[in-house]
Amino acid sequence: MTFIKRILLTLIPLIGLSSYAQYTDVINSNRPGASRSAYSVGRNVVQFEAGPFSVNEERVPAPQTEAKGFGIDFAVRYGLLWEQLELNIEGNYQNDTFTRISEGLSSEEKRSNFRTLAFGAKYLVFDPYKNSEKEKPNLYSWNANHSFRWRSLLPAVSAYVGAHFDSKDNPFTAQGIEGISPRVIIATQNNFSNGWVFVTNFILDRIGTEQSDFTYILTLTHGFGEKWVAFGETQGIRSDFYADNLFRVGGAYLLSKDFQLDTAVTFNTKDTPTVLSFNFGMSYRLDYHKDKEKEEKIDNGNKLKGKKRNKKNKSKKRKKGEPEEEKTKHKKTDIDF
Repeated sequence: MTFIKRILLTLIPLIGLSSYAQYTDVINSNRPGASRSAYSVGRNVVQFEAGPFSVNEERVPAPQTEAKGFGIDFAVRYGLLWEQLELNIEGNYQNDTFTRISEGLSSEEKRSNFRTLAFGAKYLVFDPYKNSEKEKPNLYSWNANHSFRWRSLLPAVSAYVGAHFDSKDNPFTAQGIEGISPRVIIATQNNFSNGWVFVTNFILDRIGTEQSDFTYILTLTHGFGEKWVAFGETQGIRSDFYADNLFRVGGAYLLSKDFQLDTAVTFNTKDTPTVLSFNFGMSYRLDYHKDKEKEEKIDNGNKLKGKKRNKKNKSKKRKKGEPEEEKTKHKKTDIDF
């Protein structure tokens, strides 16, 4: 049995644990950080997230190297069938000039390829706000609405299963890495009062290859009013091919309920190599979401109304005209004649 099949068999029983997910009236983007939210975009919502970034990496200890260029992050997310399920494709494309300096001589290499290109599915397996109707806003108490809630200590949890696609002779991966390799992510999210949100990601990339990476991401965001959000993030990467601790800070602005602009800076604290990157981007969604429970209630209501109307029509016809049996007899006689 393949690794992917084992993961799927593990996740299938968890699908029944949650029957509710939080679709939001405004766009909920993963940008500009690198972490992924535990929640999906919502059923029948198509969301696009993209943004260019600068590349500036320099290794000081010998052998000295330098990489300068640009790249683009992108993601397409789609809510399918259930509120909890999301399909997505995401990638990171980079184009740079890599310079190697050794014994006073330098050589340059032009590089361009996908650092990452992955497709997968994410499912919300646990939502602490499933019965949030019990915690409706208190219209008479500001303190009650902004006080600490024990429920916020329980994180929403989602599981992601997907695959990487790596081309042959990719300069941004270990030698010999090519083809398809598994990817697994566990994402958690705590929604605290006063606009604070804490997200964690634990990621296994390219499982079973020479570049099997483990990555953790911790993200803390805070909303200011209804339009502005600021965030801070730390990302740790561990593998035989590459290891680093990255830090990000930035913010986002909600231009409309379906359109967001963002910017961030990424840096580290080591010199093998030093990393300094700036990015800005946007997120946009096509919102075709409809509440399934409301649809079912409306359909059931329409059916009941239709039945009542039919009963009324039948009773009216019988009162005004002849009895049903006599009408039928007359019709038969007319037809025979």
